This record gives sequence, C-alpha cells and structure tokens, in this order.
Amino acid sequence: MTISTTTRSSRSETAQEETWNLTDLFPRDEAWENELTSIQEDIIDITSYKGKLTSNSSTLLQAIKALETYQQRVVRVAAYAGLRFSADGSDPDNQRDSSKMSAALAFVDAKLSFFQSELLTLSDQTIETFLKEQPQLKNYYKMLNDLMEDKAHTLAPEIEEALAALSEVHNAPYMIYQRSTSSDMEFDSIKNPDGVELPMSAALYEDRYEFSPDTSTRRAAYDSFTKTMNQYKNTFAATYATEITKQITLSRLRKYESVTDFLLAKQQVTKEMYHNQLEVIQKELAPHMRRFIKLKKEKLGLDEIRYSDLKAPLDPEFNPKTTYEDATATIVEALKVMGPEYTEIIKKGIAERWIDRADNIGKANGAFCSSPYGVHPYILITWTDTMRGAFVLAHELGHAGHFYLAGKHQSLINTRPSTYFVEAPSTLNELLLAEHLLNNTDDVRMKRWVITQLLGTYYHNFVTHLLEAEYQRRIYDLAEQGVPLTANVLCKEKREALENFWGDEVAFDEGAGLTWMRQPHYYMGLYPYTYSAGLTVSTAVAQKIKEEGKTAVDSWLDVLRAGGTKKPLDLIKQAGVDMSKPDTIKVAVDYVGSLVDQLVKSYE
Repeated sequence: MTISTTTRSSRSETAQEETWNLTDLFPRDEAWENELTSIQEDIIDITSYKGKLTSNSSTLLQAIKALETYQQRVVRVAAYAGLRFSADGSDPDNQRDSSKMSAALAFVDAKLSFFQSELLTLSDQTIETFLKEQPQLKNYYKMLNDLMEDKAHTLAPEIEEALAALSEVHNAPYMIYQRSTSSDMEFDSIKNPDGVELPMSAALYEDRYEFSPDTSTRRAAYDSFTKTMNQYKNTFAATYATEITKQITLSRLRKYESVTDFLLAKQQVTKEMYHNQLEVIQKELAPHMRRFIKLKKEKLGLDEIRYSDLKAPLDPEFNPKTTYEDATATIVEALKVMGPEYTEIIKKGIAERWIDRADNIGKANGAFCSSPYGVHPYILITWTDTMRGAFVLAHELGHAGHFYLAGKHQSLINTRPSTYFVEAPSTLNELLLAEHLLNNTDDVRMKRWVITQLLGTYYHNFVTHLLEAEYQRRIYDLAEQGVPLTANVLCKEKREALENFWGDEVAFDEGAGLTWMRQPHYYMGLYPYTYSAGLTVSTAVAQKIKEEGKTAVDSWLDVLRAGGTKKPLDLIKQAGVDMSKPDTIKVAVDYVGSLVDQLVKSYE
C-alpha cells in the first residue's frame, strides 16, 4: 500500500486524461438541456401515428423508422445524464439533471405506449402480408415476433399508458439505492501495519483492500465497510422490498404464473435453463472452490479463512507491478487473436477517452459499459494499479467491442441481445487475457498468479454473482409467500446461501449477511445469474478459439455483429455452443476444477 492521504479527490480535481470525453455526446451542458426539451416537444413526430399505425404496411414501416430515429436521440440524452451522475453522484447539478431525465423518460414512455398496444392488434396473417408488401419490414421481424409472444401478457392500452407514466415511480427504488451509495455513505479510514492512515470508500474496498495481501489491512477495511453498511440496512431493506413488491405486482397484473416467469420472459430464457445454471454450478463447483480456499488457508498460514479473506492473494509476496498504460498495452496484445478490426476498436476506446478511470468523491462503485447507439461505448472503472483491474477493464472492453460491432451492423432496435447472452463477450476477453499471460511466461510464480486471476474471473461470475442469484431465488419465493422482507430476513437468507456453498471451510460473521447491500443488480430483475451463463458460453468459445483459431474467431465476430437479431439460444448456437442442456455448464465447471488442480500441483 503506497497511499498515505486520507482524502479522495473531488471530480474537479481529477486529471482530464483519466476521465471520459462526454463532448462526443454533447459539446456542453446547454446543448444537452436544449435537446432534453426538444425530445419532449418532438414526440409529436411519433404520436402523430396514433390510431393509424397499423392501417397499412407503408405507414407501419415509416412509423418504426421514425421511432428508431427518435429513440436514438432519447438514448443519447439519457446516456449523458446517466454518465455524469455515475461519474459524480454527489454533484447537486448531476442529481438535478438525473431527476429531470427520469421525469422526461416517464413522459416519453407514457406517450409512446400506444405503439406497442396498436402493434398488438395485428394478426399473424396481417404481419405476413405486410412483410411481403414491404421487404424492409423484415429488418424488424424479431421485434414484431417478440411482441406477438407477449400478447397474452399485455394489458389494455389505457392501463399500459398509466403504467408507463409511472415509470419514474417504478424506478425510484433503484434511484434511492444509487443516490445513497454515491452521496451519503461515509466510511471510517483505516490504518496499515505501519500506522499510516488510509482512505476508505466502497470503491477502494472492492477494488483494492479486499485483495490486500496484508491480513490486518484487509480485515480492517472489511470492518469499516460492514460498519457503514449495517447503518443503512433497514433503509436499504425497505427500498429493496419495494422493488420486489413492484415486480410481483406487475407479474400478477400481466398474468404470469410467478415473478420468475415474468422476469425470465424478458430474457427469452426457460425456467429449466435458469434453474440448471443455479443448481449445476452450486452443486458441482462447491467442492472445487472449497479445495481452493483450503489451499489458500494453508499457504497464507491462517488459523481460519474468514469471509473477508476469500479474495486474499494466494502468494502475497508476488504481486506483479502494473500501470494503466502497461495494462492497456497488454490487453491490446492479448486481444490481437480476435483480428485487426476488433483490435482497432479496443485501441480506439483506449486512445479516445471512452474510459473513465479516476477515483473521485461521488463516483459510482464497480465497473460498467454504457453504449449509446450512434456514438460509442463509455466505460466506468476505478483504476487502482492492480493487475486484477486489467481483467476488469478487459471485461468492460468486451462489452464495448460487442456493442460497437452490433451498432455498426444493426439498426437500433436490433442492437441488444438478451441479458442471458450479454456477459459472454465480456468474459471471453478475460479468458483471452489470461491465456496470453500464461503463454508469455515460464516463471512458475507468474503462471500461478495468472491462474489465480483466472480463478478470480470464475469466482466473480460463478460464485459471487451466482450466489446473488441463489439469494434472489430465495427472496422471491419468500415474497410470493407473503413473508415481510425485513433487514433481518434479507441478511439471514444471504448468509445461508453463502454458508451452504462454502461449508465449514469459511468462517462467517454477521457482516457477511450484509453482502446483499453491495450490488445494484438486484434492481435489474434476474440479472446476476446471467453472468454465469455468459461465462459458461465464453469458456466454450475460448476453447474453440484455442482449437480452431481464425474459423472460431470469425464465427464469434459474426455473432457479435448480429446484435439482438436472434433469441439467446439461437445466437449462442451460431457460435457452436448449446445451452439448452446442462452439459456445457458441467464442462465449464470441470475447467475450473482443472485450474485448481494446476495450482495444487504447482506447490508439490
């Protein structure tokens, strides 16, 4: 640890090269403000089709094209407000503009609700006739087909409009969670073994201290982190319970058998696929991960592995130094296997400030990639000079490469695939980075270190996010039974999910149960388990690239270019992988087991 300051920078104090360039969206705030006003005025360009949308094939085509053009403007305006808030949620101006944007989106959603309602009046036969009359409508076939599949769950037009008008209220739980985590939470500073005071934030804990080689620093940071979380648990429990109530109410209004059916419908995933992902990985991965943790306990000389120790480095004395510049250069080299077009996209993103890597007060935790159509992706990450950060950045660049290609080859409506698939391109980049690092060293300790980083990728997606999903499954079951979701209930269920997976290999304290408060994913429906689905797919694709080379790469790039033109199972099958059965999941779990085997053997 080299940090000696006890304060974090304000956004205005950060170096420009460490921040993203939002002028690619709007040259200045005034231009954004003007466009925010304009999109609300120009909505008449779309509402003018109300009542005549389905009158003939020509009108339908014109209306859909007009809607796409209009939505592109809305996406750009929303992205600008969202990215500013993510960069500094403590800024009152950013809070104000985020609220303005939420209100505008609610207005737009309500006004546009007629579009879906009128499309649903079309019969299958009429759609086929329109497709023959207007060949360009074939570009929107999946959208029309998806709407038809949702027909049984669509409400009367006036109810749909009312629900759309309430979208700002529906999004309030997530907004409250974001506002609290970015603006209100303060953490006690900690001290390292030399007595030097260190700054503490959620981002620093999750990106640095949780991985600290020093046990006292790691545990002190955990204590500071959980102390603050504990202070907010009742508020966050009420916020999350409101989100769950909303989802259950909507599922019942739309006549789904359960809230799980309702949430999976958006992903176009069967319950069997969902349960396979949770059950196969938990059952078959647990023995491998327990063996890994047992090895870590032995090599670190710890009497016990606490929950706060799970991400401790296996070899604390070996920590390859890296910088942002070195890490990005390594990522580019690792991804050259993907071909020149893909590599140039990655280089462009690094050179042209698509990435915000500063650590400042008010910045959102974690990392994400936002991809406003017609501009370019934006990546948020808090860079802390750890090689683990290189894997996180490679992950987000995977999203960027995916949506850059999809945006280039597809219209807006066809850009985004199901969330069930969306984590595959990102995790593939992590696997390619690990493969590159392993192939370019003969040093035993370096190889061991890379394997632990690779295991970190599987830990993040197959353990952290999957146990989030198991927790969600438990909570939805309780909620549908009418059990009040108090903080105590949420903490109990989270801790039990963790204990069932780790068994006696890990010592859990009360703070472990607060883990449910760390992730925004719970406000995004059944999103957490899709990380494991994506990594399952990318594990298979990485193996294909290793065995088949350019043929597999070209096939994969075609899948990325396809965007959201196919359902997830079909999209994945295009890459030569079948996710309809648990076999592919078992192969991925076996691969994790082989990594643990390699680690154990390296110490013999």
